[in-house]
Amino acid sequence: MGGLRDGEQGRYLLGHSERELDRLVQQGAFYAQFTTELLQRAGLASGMRVLDVGCGAGDVSFLAATLVGSAGSVLGIDRSEEAIPWARRRAADGGLTNVRFAVAELDGYAPDEPIDFIVGRFVLLYLPDPARILRALARSLRPGGTLAFHEMDIRSGHCIPEATLYETVIRWISTVFERAGFEPDMGSRLFAEFAKAGLPIPQIVAATRVEAGTSSPGYAYLTESVRSLSPMMERLGVATADEIGIDTLESRLCDEAVSGNRCLFFPLLYGAWTHVAK
Repeated sequence: MGGLRDGEQGRYLLGHSERELDRLVQQGAFYAQFTTELLQRAGLASGMRVLDVGCGAGDVSFLAATLVGSAGSVLGIDRSEEAIPWARRRAADGGLTNVRFAVAELDGYAPDEPIDFIVGRFVLLYLPDPARILRALARSLRPGGTLAFHEMDIRSGHCIPEATLYETVIRWISTVFERAGFEPDMGSRLFAEFAKAGLPIPQIVAATRVEAGTSSPGYAYLTESVRSLSPMMERLGVATADEIGIDTLESRLCDEAVSGNRCLFFPLLYGAWTHVAK
């Protein structure tokens, strides 16, 4: 994600190890359809210039690059010196010539030319003052340009019928974010943050992935998220390594869902976008 000045660091809780970058790719695939729909509904179109803030491994940038085509361009920025080379290699491997990446701090970043569309996914929850960053980003947009963000409400994840392990994992994740000083339910706060930033009233949509059965990718995605968070979970007293049981967590999540004919509702995703004044 994009960082802040000293004293207001927007720390990324999960780190930037190679395994975490792999997890980001997995996450990108898991939520690709939802983010594509957000970009389309917000008006991203061929020929636009896009800034992807907190781009990580580059997945949102790649979705945007497909939508803007060869006539458009995408710049992904992230403060992580580990993530940006990874994203660049993926772009090169995919033959994408309309997307580039740069290591940059989000706070105070000013693009070389006005931007048509700014997007961020799972970024604002890490910021101590999201409204201030939203306000600053809006100044980089051309008149009529669009600001769009995807965030989630982690606590909203649940299961029907109830599932002890799945709901415990959701509680672990939301608790570790909260204890680390981040906002686990930024999705439902998007309207308030846009308003606090003085932006036009945003349009907001919400959706979730609903998973069941033996072949769901949700068990692996959730397990890898816990794996990245587990050192912090232990450090903050959320759960011990024995309680987590990371080596068997994926199979246990699957067994719990399948044996009880359970349906897993993943945390609700909110997409918000607005257009600055022309």
